[in-house]
Amino acid sequence: MAETGSSTQAGASSPQPASFPSVQNAQTGEAPKNIDFLLDIPMNVAVYVGSAKMAIRDLLQLAQGSVIELDKLAGEPMEVVVNNKLVARGEVVVVNEKFGIRLTDVVSAAERVQQLG
Repeated sequence: MAETGSSTQAGASSPQPASFPSVQNAQTGEAPKNIDFLLDIPMNVAVYVGSAKMAIRDLLQLAQGSVIELDKLAGEPMEVVVNNKLVARGEVVVVNEKFGIRLTDVVSAAERVQQLG
């Protein structure tokens, strides 16, 4: 029967402390020099035209041709958001029979960082 406890077997080496490579030469706080790998990450971009609050009774009465009054004024800039963060404002345009948006105001990098917190 094998013994249990704190005794060591003959010929077994004693435990040694772990050693790790030095991190003194590692760059800290600097942006990586090559961030090209980030350029292909897909992001969700949306343009918000406006919103409205409606009672369920009014929602149930909607039919083809109904008009929903939005909270934005005609001619007011639309908001461009990326992953639910405001990045720009612009005006609606038509390009090749599709809607587009011409940016009129881009949110500064500092303001975008503030939105994260």
